[in-house]
Amino acid sequence: MTLDATNPGMPGKALMTADCISGVWGYALELSRLLTGLGIEVHLATMGRLPSESQRAEAATVPGLTLHPSEFRLEWMDDPWEDVADAGDWLLALERELRPDIVHLNDYANAALPFEAPKLVVAHSCVYSWWHAVRDEEPPPAWEEYRAHVRIGLLGADSVAAPTATMLRALRTHYGFPGAGRVIPNGCDPRSFRPLAKDHFVITAGHVWDEGKNVAAVARAASRVAWPVFIAGDESLPDDADGSPRTTLGAQHLGRLSTSQLARWMGRAAICAMPARYEPFGLIALQAGLAGCALVLGDIPTQRELWGNAPLWVSPDDEKALARAICALSDDGDLRELLAARCRETALRYTTERMRDAYVAAYADVRTRRLVRANAGSHMHAATAPQRGTTDASRG
Repeated sequence: MTLDATNPGMPGKALMTADCISGVWGYALELSRLLTGLGIEVHLATMGRLPSESQRAEAATVPGLTLHPSEFRLEWMDDPWEDVADAGDWLLALERELRPDIVHLNDYANAALPFEAPKLVVAHSCVYSWWHAVRDEEPPPAWEEYRAHVRIGLLGADSVAAPTATMLRALRTHYGFPGAGRVIPNGCDPRSFRPLAKDHFVITAGHVWDEGKNVAAVARAASRVAWPVFIAGDESLPDDADGSPRTTLGAQHLGRLSTSQLARWMGRAAICAMPARYEPFGLIALQAGLAGCALVLGDIPTQRELWGNAPLWVSPDDEKALARAICALSDDGDLRELLAARCRETALRYTTERMRDAYVAAYADVRTRRLVRANAGSHMHAATAPQRGTTDASRG
């Protein structure tokens, strides 16, 4: 796609939401870097917790990006609704001050707000699809208010996107989303994650406490694997007051790594195991694939949609099969190199340029459709308005 900066639908300024806890942070920062590279001014409004020092440093490397931090609780946290309402007032005030051309929401509830600019909602994950994938049941009744907020937000959006068709189907299944939506896969710059000289170790990454990522299964399988197993990511829950680490059993924990640190570890790792039960996209797997790792992935619909026959597939609930798959790759260098090549070839499809172009097209489309609707409304109003000099008597 060739981008046309003179396109009337091309935004000059975007207001985007993100949180500083989940993978949305990295996604938002990368997309902001791509958009500002086109001359689009991006204002990133963050919630959940204040950005860490390293996150602020990352944001400072993006020219044209302005960070607006806050600590408002997120819609998937416990009893967040007072904070969600306050965050809505804050975002509306930001819009009045900034006057953006597009509002890009990486959440649901805020799409119900009466923004003047068109609203694009991007569905990165949701509680109901997580609960069904991880627990195989409906969430408790306490989550009904969350579902209502998500449904209203989806109906209030001008357009909805998701990184996979599977995630869009989840919105229809759990929230009755009636729209078509659009699939925009996430992307990663292959220059940031490169294969290095490979060492004989296994890596996985993610929040150990997140049952959906299933990182703990890799830690438990480590005792059955001859190679060292390393875990990158937080061990403690976001609201864990004392921040005490959780056990990682036979694996060695690296803690939270910066993007450059993670790239070096993945570049050296021969195998990456990500047996997720729930993964609407899977940026970690994409990064590992670009870095030349042979992938062992959880056999779930989103990952099948993205990766085809490139990795080894395992049931997320079968830790013995996970250990056997890792051992099969560690014992067979030819198989390991074959899968690593296939995974890298697949990963190279999901470029940042592809993601950037798809979002710019989505912004232009939603802005153009909003203008068409506004013009149609104006014409209809003019057509139905009484002519000058017309009286009730003459109409009678």
